Amino acid sequence: MGILEKIVASVKSEVNGREQHISLEEIRKMANQAPAPRLASYAIMQRPGALCIIGEIKRSTPLCESFRDNPQIGQIAADYEAGGAALISCVTEKQYFGGKLEDLRTVRKFSNLPILQTDFIISPYQILESRAYGADMLLLRTGLLTDEQLKNFIDRTESLGMSALVEVESRLEVLKAVEAGAKLISVNARSLKTQELDCAKVGEIFDIVPEEVVAIAAAGVHGPKEVFEYAKMGADAVMVGETLLRSDDIIRRLQELVAAGHHPSLLTDRKQRVKMHVLRTQHEFYRN
Repeated sequence: MGILEKIVASVKSEVNGREQHISLEEIRKMANQAPAPRLASYAIMQRPGALCIIGEIKRSTPLCESFRDNPQIGQIAADYEAGGAALISCVTEKQYFGGKLEDLRTVRKFSNLPILQTDFIISPYQILESRAYGADMLLLRTGLLTDEQLKNFIDRTESLGMSALVEVESRLEVLKAVEAGAKLISVNARSLKTQELDCAKVGEIFDIVPEEVVAIAAAGVHGPKEVFEYAKMGADAVMVGETLLRSDDIIRRLQELVAAGHHPSLLTDRKQRVKMHVLRTQHEFYRN
């Protein structure tokens, strides 16, 4: 069994356990009574400069046991806001990323920024949980859902007032996401199945993301250089986690990344940035 299959199996078991504890009717009631969601997509679309930064909170990954001892989720959220992040991504998967649903409420308590719940969503029950615990945006992974499920999950997410961010790993998955009604698409440079990193594929995929759809790059950021490169590829936003979480000064490090996304040489028009990237790539191909 591969790592992705293990994660999904673990998530399925966790969700079944939670549903036994809190019924579907109860979680729906909690979702309806939760504070109104913030406009997460607006925070990206109204950004200054070429792109904005989404700061990600997670305790570990399948490749790393822990980023820091006893991470203070609330303080990290406050630092992300102070450093200029547009959104906060909160990873809630328990077994492999060390998260929990209560982290969403903690982040909401310490920051006014919109919150993206990052998890492995395979059940409508989880969508209600996301709203109940205070998320404003929900990550849906194309590779985990059928075409019908993806469309249904996007509709359910938006019906609760949240934004749906659809993660893709290929050009084919972009077409699937757009057909399902995705308004925000994230390209993950790290494969869910193999955990291998390929930042170049972000640019290869961005060129078919429709102009009216928000494009977000995820994974592979070590510093301002990668943010700048993703911006040139056409990213509207970049999700950054490990680089910030390993920093001794999160606010200063985040400010450096934000500044890279505001570099004066970057065009603010994503369509033009994508066009220029395609031309550069073609030039490199024929030169070699």
